[in-house]
Amino acid sequence: MMVGGQSSVGAASPAATGVGAAGRVVALVVSLFFAWGFATVLIDTLIPKLKGLFQLNYAEAMLTQFAFFLGYLVFSIPASMILARIGYFRQIVLGLGVMATGCLMFAPAAQLGIYPAFLLALFVMAAGITTLQVAANPLIALLGKPELAHSRLNLAQAFNSLGTTVGPLVGAALILKGGVEHPDAASLTPEALEVYRKAEAHAVQAPFLGIAAVLVVLALVFWFLRRSPAAPSAAGEAGGGFRPALLKRPRLALGALSIFLYVGAEVSIGSLLISYLMEDKTLGAVAATAGQLVALYWGGAMVGRFIGSAVMRKVPAGLVLMACAIGAALLACLSAGTVGLVSAVAVLAIGLCNSVMFPTIFTLGIEGLGEDTPQGSGLLCLAIVGGAVVPVLTGMVADHAGLSAALLAPALCYVWIAVYGFICRRPPAQA
Repeated sequence: MMVGGQSSVGAASPAATGVGAAGRVVALVVSLFFAWGFATVLIDTLIPKLKGLFQLNYAEAMLTQFAFFLGYLVFSIPASMILARIGYFRQIVLGLGVMATGCLMFAPAAQLGIYPAFLLALFVMAAGITTLQVAANPLIALLGKPELAHSRLNLAQAFNSLGTTVGPLVGAALILKGGVEHPDAASLTPEALEVYRKAEAHAVQAPFLGIAAVLVVLALVFWFLRRSPAAPSAAGEAGGGFRPALLKRPRLALGALSIFLYVGAEVSIGSLLISYLMEDKTLGAVAATAGQLVALYWGGAMVGRFIGSAVMRKVPAGLVLMACAIGAALLACLSAGTVGLVSAVAVLAIGLCNSVMFPTIFTLGIEGLGEDTPQGSGLLCLAIVGGAVVPVLTGMVADHAGLSAALLAPALCYVWIAVYGFICRRPPAQA
């Protein structure tokens, strides 16, 4: 999933700083998109492991996503304010440092062997990713010729999708290689259960500690480049919040609701996918195999992004969004109502429909805002907190009615997104 950031203002054009320096910085910034996509999607493989280890129901297991996506609500506006003070490169260093700290916190969490410690680590990691995104999204647009900004943003989004495609494969190999165990608390003493949980939790920490090492290296690189001639100036005053009056603009307000529901639906399906594919009703796959198949869900989003970009050259964006949302809703219902390979293929294919939804909703929401675009972008970023709320509600449905019925919750989210696409099928002046 590509999560949008704030718009840029008041930045010096890097056109005069040299193509070579800007090109090298673009490559480094693109690597950030890959890094946070990779780290974010590891939560999908983390959920079934922690669910079994701590004997959680689905709603409790979804607190991992709640803790993570809560970071967008808490840190988006503070990160925007910090950006205006310290500039792009220093904020990237700060974001990488906070994200690395969150990853390192998986070590004491594993040592303690308690669930809330993992939730705290995810929350801190999300703080770092939010701080990164608020700087990296506008920065990638500034680094180079303005007329090629769209191309650079698409490249960055593709690498974000690549990260979300590779992440499940690594998570399956490292986190789920030993399967998903459900210790019998009744037959174990509290001391034995604590020892068992600590031993199993060590498998969870390995990929996050590796990510932390890479992030520290990237932070050092950006620190040494902070005075590079390719670095744009600080972001100025915009992006530090939004005016409540903006909510009177229907496209923006309804767009924020659509972002809330879209991120919630996408994260809900990705979070439950491993458990769903392990059910006898679908494939009855072992945990590691199911984890690898999740890569198809996120890989479909990567492929669909390129297809959607080409289609939207000839078809209005609102209609493309409506078609994809209807397709996702139908696939979710098809998967819920069938069994075996058909059910599995249908749920994995939702990723292909998801591909264009976030960037399309985002651009439709801020279309026609003019000088209010930065504040509108801030509001849409706050709406990403849907990834914290909707998965917990979906988990409650799964606990009471099963995983198949739980797919109907994201299906309803997609129905609204289709309505929003229909509303936005024409430019703002004609809507």
